[in-house]
Amino acid sequence: MGLERIVGKEWTKMASEITGAQALVNALEDSGVDVMFGIPGGAILPAYDPIFDSKIRHILVRHEQGAGHAATGYAQVTGRVGVCIATSGPGATNLVTPIADAQMDSVPIVAITGQVPSAAIGTDAFQEADIRGITMPVTKHNYLITDPAQIPRAIAEAFYIASSGRPGPVLVDIAKDALQKMTSYNYPKKLTLLGYSPQIEPNSEAIRDAASLIAQSSKPIFYIGGGVIKANAAKELLALAELVGAPVVTTLMARGAFPDSHSQHLGMPGMHGTVAAVTGLQKADLLITLGARFDDRVTGKLSTFAPNAKIIHADIDPAEIGKNRYADVPIIGDLGPIIRALIPAVKAEFAKNKADITQWWKQMNSLRQKYPLGYNQPSDGSLSPQYVIERIGAITGPDGIYVAGVGQHQMWASQFVKYEKPRTWLNSGGLGTMGYAVPAAMGAKVGAPDTPVWAIDGDGCFQMTNQELVTCALNDIPIKVAVINNESLGMVRQWQTLFYKERYSNTDLHSKRIPDFAKLAEAMGCVGLRCESKGDVDKIIKEANAINDAPVVVDFSVHRDAMVWPMVAAGTSNDDILIAKEMAPDWDSQEL
Repeated sequence: MGLERIVGKEWTKMASEITGAQALVNALEDSGVDVMFGIPGGAILPAYDPIFDSKIRHILVRHEQGAGHAATGYAQVTGRVGVCIATSGPGATNLVTPIADAQMDSVPIVAITGQVPSAAIGTDAFQEADIRGITMPVTKHNYLITDPAQIPRAIAEAFYIASSGRPGPVLVDIAKDALQKMTSYNYPKKLTLLGYSPQIEPNSEAIRDAASLIAQSSKPIFYIGGGVIKANAAKELLALAELVGAPVVTTLMARGAFPDSHSQHLGMPGMHGTVAAVTGLQKADLLITLGARFDDRVTGKLSTFAPNAKIIHADIDPAEIGKNRYADVPIIGDLGPIIRALIPAVKAEFAKNKADITQWWKQMNSLRQKYPLGYNQPSDGSLSPQYVIERIGAITGPDGIYVAGVGQHQMWASQFVKYEKPRTWLNSGGLGTMGYAVPAAMGAKVGAPDTPVWAIDGDGCFQMTNQELVTCALNDIPIKVAVINNESLGMVRQWQTLFYKERYSNTDLHSKRIPDFAKLAEAMGCVGLRCESKGDVDKIIKEANAINDAPVVVDFSVHRDAMVWPMVAAGTSNDDILIAKEMAPDWDSQEL
């Protein structure tokens, strides 16, 4: 009888225990994960057994970099945390680029990696890499777990840290033996992290000071960064901007945060921004900076940027305030509450006094009308890349999602597609990662399955990660890819044309000869199309849009010497903005 009780008690104890691997999957489910992107391998293999029975959709990618960018694309479209999973050693190191990419662009992802058994850590064991040390500079936080009991809390904390405050990537590295050992499962219902408490509500005095500056300013401008989209504050921004009546510029990461069609919108500032947007920042007496970080691609030579402007700088990350430019009024907090607090404060100040901005608008409208974005059709009759991208945007419309790689096509996509809504424009802004577009588009389509998703890619970028088209074909993820094929590393070639006396060292890809992108697409289970003439552009885009049961790749054979204009050369002042002479024969940057 006594033996039965002991055995029965022991059995009950064992039945309540699960493996660390099962605890990991349970914790992911309890964190609300519905999809993850990954590849199994030795160290992470114990986790793949409970994944087999999980309600979480696992998408088997062809390269870990694809898993990371897919998680980013999913997160950027949905606003939720993206998840990628890989094994130890090379599996983990292949995630470093997308992790760094997510860090630079403030994207919430959780990367889970397997690690060699805890007893082997530090011995240079097979497929060992100190991924925690490697990613320390490019993660918001990271963990190394050797005790299975710590797995549920680490996962819960990872999701909280990734998605709160300034979003970013978190890595959880788990030793193989921790996945194999038995443990009890306790998912925390409440989290309190010592030393981590993002400020959400703004300081009321700072709000009053900002409103006062806005009321006094005769040349104000809204400088909008990607933080507005991260904070889901586009509606609040529209209300504040219309109240103030000032011009608005949206950075590369903020396209769609404010409608392109709105009369107050001057376009994108920066290295390849509109003349009106760049000049507006330079000549303003007040920058109302919301969720932007005074990046070098916007400021140009920092010492010459907006020399006469006072600065209101609102951001969730206190480390960004004053990092590159002194803020006359710093406001720390979530941009939603900040903008909501600014609206009544500005109304109260306007009731007392409001500076006249009529002359300011006269100046901005003059620049906007005199120097609109534009491009020339190639004189040799070849296909204009700008025209192709413009037509993709026009035919697909503002409800589509557009994902760009990095280079000339990225800039043209930011310039010539019209964005009316947040989370419809995805790109690698801070890190500038070639190969981002195809896997990020895959993740975006998984997050928004009923929305058309176009990856606008260059022939150079496309050849880095196009293997994920196989993943798309096998998993019914019908993205559309426009390969802007100028058989060159286009942006590098542009710089060689302008600054290296047309010495084209190692930028010729021969992509119109090898490979045949349409045939390559078909070999990967996709529909492959080709377009070489302007007259076929609309027809082929419509044909691609009509195909929704398979991925589509369109090889657009375009003019190779098209350039991105306007341009502020790296390290120069925004006052020295350049524009193609044939587009504006009377252009003189000194008149700014």
